[in-house]
Amino acid sequence: MSALAPARPKKVNLRRPDVMEKVQQQVEGHYRSSLVEIIRGQGNVFSAGGITIKLAKEFGFCYGVERAIDLAYAARKVFLEDTIWLLGEIIHNPEVNDQIQEMGIRTISQRPTQDELEKVKSQDVVIIPAFGTEVDTRAILEAKGCRMVDTTCGDVMSVWKRVRQNAKEEVTSIIHGKAWHEETMATSSQATARQGHYLVVYNLEETDYVCNYLIHGGNKEEFLEKFKGAYSLGFDPDVHLQAIGVANQTTMMRGETEEVQRRFKKAIAERYGEPKLHEHFRFFDTICGATQERQDALSKLLSEHLDMLIVVGGYNSSNTSHLAEMGEEKLPTYFIKNSRKMVSERVITHYKQHEKKEVETESWLAMEGDLTVGITAGASCPNNLIEDAIRRLFELRGICVDDHLSN
Repeated sequence: MSALAPARPKKVNLRRPDVMEKVQQQVEGHYRSSLVEIIRGQGNVFSAGGITIKLAKEFGFCYGVERAIDLAYAARKVFLEDTIWLLGEIIHNPEVNDQIQEMGIRTISQRPTQDELEKVKSQDVVIIPAFGTEVDTRAILEAKGCRMVDTTCGDVMSVWKRVRQNAKEEVTSIIHGKAWHEETMATSSQATARQGHYLVVYNLEETDYVCNYLIHGGNKEEFLEKFKGAYSLGFDPDVHLQAIGVANQTTMMRGETEEVQRRFKKAIAERYGEPKLHEHFRFFDTICGATQERQDALSKLLSEHLDMLIVVGGYNSSNTSHLAEMGEEKLPTYFIKNSRKMVSERVITHYKQHEKKEVETESWLAMEGDLTVGITAGASCPNNLIEDAIRRLFELRGICVDDHLSN
């Protein structure tokens, strides 16, 4: 190591009992909900004044999100006098990220510009969010001498392990995910850092296009234009689709990822023959357990009688958006980031995913008669926001929740 190079910072244990005791008190004060706990304790159902709400059995913060938030709060308590930077968002929830900033933690882009990197000084603290970060970004910050607080989810790192193995075996990673999502960008960097290749497919339509090309060939220029920004430098579909391994962004829909895997497996078998499948195809189940639990719980809730579904969470949260998609297929569904979007009994402002914007819907809440409302939330949504939504729903019908809790 050069004498001028910054010494590699020593690791600091942020999860010491004395630190975590203070962190838990603060985190609970910010995000805990006694109302949600009460409703959970009575079978996830609460009724008053003609409204019945049914909470999905699983919703809200998962372990990975809780761990990321705990580590960010702990970093602020341990590195009291130091400048702390966060790469992008700790999780995809605006209220949580606002709270992090209010603690004096500064933000730079997930993929920092040169100007942003110049602001970060040697020995500053940098928090890697739950989605992880790209290999090159981490290397640059470590070379500066920054102290890293890595909150990357364990499920994400499991995907990285598979992608690295693919690269080692000269197998192209086909990643089912969103090429623009922080997690997928971090995952794809694991392949290129080891001179491997990747291709990101977003949905079944893109999967079918690639499968058809894999079997029959096609127009290479058209292929590269269609997937621009979603493949590795130097990727050649005529060369790099000969051996593929399917991975995924951990927050995608399990059923769709399984179908992506099935279609690629079938295409490889058709091209090379079933006996040679093992030479040309790899697949590992890397869907996040918490994501699947929330999808399964909502599926069960949707099998019951509901008049509408409210989904609470950040609009850029992948796992939350899939919950909203599930609801939209069945009944009126309102995807809101907080209770303030329930403007009045006449108007609700909610996110339309296909339009990628908020819209207003009128006459959404019947003011008379019985009403059964399902409520769920993504893995990045704290319970206090769910409580706010519950209280607001009853308030719009002129009902005080606390009056009925005391009975």
